[in-house]
Amino acid sequence: MPWDTGRPGGSADGGPEGAGTARSRAQKQCRKSSFAFYQAVRDLQPVWQLENMRASEAFHWDERGRATAYSPSEALLYALVHDHKAYAHYLLATFPRRALALPSTGFRCCAEAGLHVALAVRYNRVGILRRILCTVRDFPSEERTRLLDRCGCSRVEGGGTSLHVACELARPECLFLLLGHGASPCLRDGGGLTPLELLLRQLGRDTGATSAAGEPVPGEPRQRRLLLLDLLALYTPAGATGPARCELLGDQPRWQRLLGDDKFHWLAGLAPPSLFMRAMQVLVTAISPSRFPEALDELPLPPFLQPLDLTGKG
Repeated sequence: MPWDTGRPGGSADGGPEGAGTARSRAQKQCRKSSFAFYQAVRDLQPVWQLENMRASEAFHWDERGRATAYSPSEALLYALVHDHKAYAHYLLATFPRRALALPSTGFRCCAEAGLHVALAVRYNRVGILRRILCTVRDFPSEERTRLLDRCGCSRVEGGGTSLHVACELARPECLFLLLGHGASPCLRDGGGLTPLELLLRQLGRDTGATSAAGEPVPGEPRQRRLLLLDLLALYTPAGATGPARCELLGDQPRWQRLLGDDKFHWLAGLAPPSLFMRAMQVLVTAISPSRFPEALDELPLPPFLQPLDLTGKG
């Protein structure tokens, strides 16, 4: 094993090479060989080759310097980072629970489940996220909820869920997939904000620039956040928008121009949602996670939902 300094020439008590030097050389070799698997995933090598490398104890060592194989969970993290769809799909089909289990401590900062879901959103891996969500359909409800509603590390991720990450990074496709599979839009991050409240704050910053006529300057980030808002509105329960009132009523004219009267009055708690919005809420939330997003093709979707590519191929 690479950290074994008891081999000839590397002992601390008799070899020509000191234990510290031998350990340093072994650690360098460990890092070099460990990088070989990472590099192979990055280079999108064939699945069979990656699996041979993953299962071999020649390419990975744990925190204590012991030779070990990469777990399916750790391999899936690499596949997510480098968007190796074929390998991710293989891991999820062959090792559904092991692929979504907690990786070793060297691959994470906390012990919360659902790391792969959050990482798929962060890297905008729509195709792999969809396959992950298809995989967890068969999990028990408590296990599925734990994966979807994971609160991230407070130090690194601000204690937010994957929905918070989707709102923060403006990932409408990821947000729609998560909501359609049952992720809760009512959970709060470390700062006490729901995804809706976080999104409104970001919209407020995005629309700080105005034209000479006082209208918000259009821009791609703002349009994507408005799309996120429309999607969240479909899944937000009645009465859950109350805490956002102060944000909206603090600058009512600007928010009315940005959101339109109907949406502003509903989010501010001044009126119920429009009949159209209520009808869409009923239609979309009636879709079972086991048929999402395939069943969307059967619905008369409004224009703001049409551009979403939920296949991950776009």
